[in-house]
Amino acid sequence: MRFKNHKLVDIPFQKARWTGGEITPELVVLHDTASRLTKGNARDYLANNEVKVSVHFVIELDGTITQQVPISRRANHAGRSNYHGRKNVNGFSVGIELVNPGRMSASQRHGKARTWYGEELDIALWDIHEVTTAEHGHGFWMAYPEAQMTALLELLEALFARRGNKLTDIRPHWYVSPGRKVDTNPLFPLAEVRSHIFGREDPLQSVEDAVAMDETEGGTVQIDVNDDTLNMRAWPSFNPNIIAKIPDGTVVPVLAHGDFDGREWLKVFYAGQEGWIVANYANDFTY
Repeated sequence: MRFKNHKLVDIPFQKARWTGGEITPELVVLHDTASRLTKGNARDYLANNEVKVSVHFVIELDGTITQQVPISRRANHAGRSNYHGRKNVNGFSVGIELVNPGRMSASQRHGKARTWYGEELDIALWDIHEVTTAEHGHGFWMAYPEAQMTALLELLEALFARRGNKLTDIRPHWYVSPGRKVDTNPLFPLAEVRSHIFGREDPLQSVEDAVAMDETEGGTVQIDVNDDTLNMRAWPSFNPNIIAKIPDGTVVPVLAHGDFDGREWLKVFYAGQEGWIVANYANDFTY
């Protein structure tokens, strides 16, 4: 088992070359590796590189976790940073890297997105979405697989349950390095993760409450995803909240529609349950 009673057990340790002195962590900073997706690629680079970068944990797409720096030691993951007026975030934080390609651009090939390192990824296969936000700017971004998100939540639960720990917050890299960094990407479900760990509110209700939503009566849409399936989600946000997959061409009733984080969503009824879909993948809907 990877975790037992919220304790870290049997997580492989690969010592990072750049490990600093003792720290008392108060914050968890989440990162994207902005790397190739091959298992071990980012892990091995972060363990041994010439640019003096290191991190405490790396989480692969399949949920495999590797620790590279002890929690009580400094890792060089945040760079130039500031958290609520405190500079040098590396001196009081735990860094967790999620394997992810980072910001991508449009490809000249239909249905593909191009990574910064030149690889082209299938948009449907890798659950890639075109999104623009104030914090991230414009780009194509890959959603975080369920296995990866499950592993992250388990790791966070274990970290925050440690006896005597002083951890109080979870933030993405862009939060402590605004304008300089854009990870984690805009598809990362930060509100849901923080709600899960801190238990402050029900994420479904809190996210739905944030939607500028209009109720709809009698409307239907047809799913249009190029012979693929469309994820129906418990609330209008991305992983890990998929509750069903709707086949291409299916006609579903629309219960409500609204905007959340700059994206239009539809609340629909399918397979005996209500859920949310991205409006871009539905045809013939009239308000």
